[in-house]
Amino acid sequence: MTNNNNSNYYPLELNTMPGFAGSSAYYLRYEDPHNPDALVSKEANEYWQNVDLYLGGSEHATGHLIYSRFWNKFLFDIGAVCREEPFKKLINQGMIQGRSNFVYRIKGTNKFVSYNLKNDHDTTEIHVDVNIVSNDVLDIDRFRRWRPEFADAEFVLENGKYVCGYAVEKMSKSMYNVVNPDDIVEKYGADTLRLYEMFLGPLEQSKPWDTNGIDGVHRFLKKLWGLVYKEDKLLINNDKPASEELKTLHKTIRKIAFDIENFSFNTSVSAFMICVNELTTKKCSKRAVIEPLCILLAPFAPHIAEEIYHLCGNETSVCDAKFPEYDESYLIESTVKYPISFNGKVRFMLELPADMSPADVEKAALSNEQAAKFLEGKPTKKIIVVPGKIVNIVF
Repeated sequence: MTNNNNSNYYPLELNTMPGFAGSSAYYLRYEDPHNPDALVSKEANEYWQNVDLYLGGSEHATGHLIYSRFWNKFLFDIGAVCREEPFKKLINQGMIQGRSNFVYRIKGTNKFVSYNLKNDHDTTEIHVDVNIVSNDVLDIDRFRRWRPEFADAEFVLENGKYVCGYAVEKMSKSMYNVVNPDDIVEKYGADTLRLYEMFLGPLEQSKPWDTNGIDGVHRFLKKLWGLVYKEDKLLINNDKPASEELKTLHKTIRKIAFDIENFSFNTSVSAFMICVNELTTKKCSKRAVIEPLCILLAPFAPHIAEEIYHLCGNETSVCDAKFPEYDESYLIESTVKYPISFNGKVRFMLELPADMSPADVEKAALSNEQAAKFLEGKPTKKIIVVPGKIVNIVF
């Protein structure tokens, strides 16, 4: 019942269409944004058809996804759209869980004992703000400033440090395990944050946020920068890449292209790390390798990729560069490492040309000086050669 004499009276909003239908079918408007007569014309909808990808958390999707499908089916039934289902592919990304930290207060005191010493005392476990903990080591001064009751806290340390306990829980303010991304960006940079989020694990799995591993990703970016600059000297040059350097590059291009199509971003970060390690070993700072590598990296770490792209002599943005394509010819192995087995046990490795015939592989294995040691003068009964795989000598 409404009271019309109330000066604070407002009419009840009866039009729920903008919030319900509008938020559920807005994607159709992108297909024909300037049409004054219809949500979307049949011609535009036939051209664009379904949304390629719906990406959202499972909790969000059970609401919005159901509403969107409901409205799209209704619009299909009245002939307003050409597809009954609105989305081609659904991915529910996993939840980022929090890594909680604990301190241990000796009961009846304001004294805190380090994690590995807590069993020697009767203690109470207390959640502590993860932002004053680094690699499970408590910043004691910041802890004393954190809350007034801890201002005069005392500590029982191990090896001069206060080590906190930890557990993986849902991120919550009450558990003090919410990580402020601004703090991570301030300390490590936005590229490190982006890469580390992808490196945590498969997109569709829930995984714990653990700042203990973020240093490794940061070191990777510094190692990449080491291919470009050494102190104040620019290392990028126009030398022709060696075949092994091109093999490293094109192997990485193939892997990243596959991973992006399959949303395997965590394994992409691993592939980048392997690539940079190999190029560092080869001391490769050649533009023909570094430039396509930074284009490849741009979707993952856009800031450093943009900087390197310009250091390669480009004036446009790395975001406008053509995505590299791998050349299969650079990935052909010229040699094969054969495990040489004696009675089923691998004894040594032998590197041989990839195009060597099985008969020549057999001769090379038997003529190797290590083979004589394992045969001990005994005659061979059978020699099995699996081309490109293994040699097994039975005696």
